[in-house]
Amino acid sequence: MSSDVLLSADNLTVNFRSKAGPLLRRKKVEALTDVSLSINKGDAYGIVGESGCGKSTFANAILGLVPVTSGSIRFMGLDLTGMRRSEFRAARLDMQMIFQDPFSSLNPGFSVYQIISEPMRIRGGFTKQELEKRVIELLEMVGLSERDINRYPSDFSGGQRQRIGIARSISLNPKLLICDEPVSALDVSVHAQIINLLMDLRDKLDMTYIFISHNLAVIKSVCNAFACMYLGNIMERGDTEKIFAGPAHPYTKALISAVLTADPDAADTRIILKGDIPSPIDPPAGCRFSGRCPDASPECVKVKPDMKEISENHFVACLNNR
Repeated sequence: MSSDVLLSADNLTVNFRSKAGPLLRRKKVEALTDVSLSINKGDAYGIVGESGCGKSTFANAILGLVPVTSGSIRFMGLDLTGMRRSEFRAARLDMQMIFQDPFSSLNPGFSVYQIISEPMRIRGGFTKQELEKRVIELLEMVGLSERDINRYPSDFSGGQRQRIGIARSISLNPKLLICDEPVSALDVSVHAQIINLLMDLRDKLDMTYIFISHNLAVIKSVCNAFACMYLGNIMERGDTEKIFAGPAHPYTKALISAVLTADPDAADTRIILKGDIPSPIDPPAGCRFSGRCPDASPECVKVKPDMKEISENHFVACLNNR
């Protein structure tokens, strides 16, 4: 593995068991299937796709929040899937997460000081004075102030709460920060503020981001590379500029066509997909997108496409791009 690669997944598969009623057997739910990608140090790497495509499952698998069925995850050269629990906990210190909902992700009974200092208190090795100094430093770093240190989450707006969550996530100077829809629960008026804060912190602290989002406009503005997922599979991945300039997979084309433009005179070229997303309990045997693809052939229904490189750092899994 290249020394520039911070994290890589190789044929990562995560299956769950469905809930069953009194007369039903539990069935396998294929949340992720054979997901492979590499994220370099310093990247802002996007993961996009419709709800239920596996974006958050991928993030949770990296953090050890869900068990991996098969495949591997390597972080800083270490195989996370083969580690003992004590070893994983040590490696996990360099990975943190910003959660989607700033209202439910902060303990309402904790003060700002308790919330931000908790990771440091769990890790240990800090005096009371060092903890307080570090919390104040983090508050100022995210655009809040020392005056906020003894206040509670209910005293803050949604954007301010997300700033507190960001301060908590960077308290241990992680190498990798997973941003799971960090602005989707916020007012549109504060979206740009939080995005700009995250990009400033990335440059200042030399972090690598995995940015999970439904919003391809955000992905285009902040990510240098991204992967497009559908029903647990990656359809297309690679350099952001290349994919937006020439998307190769029909699903990626449909998603990009839905991005709003500021030009009122722009032609409406949106691609409307027909049909419903198949169940992950019984996914299609061939390409998982074949049932909704406007370009699908009989072969697409039967044959699962391999991921192919169609240009430098631009990969697609589509039988029509061989």
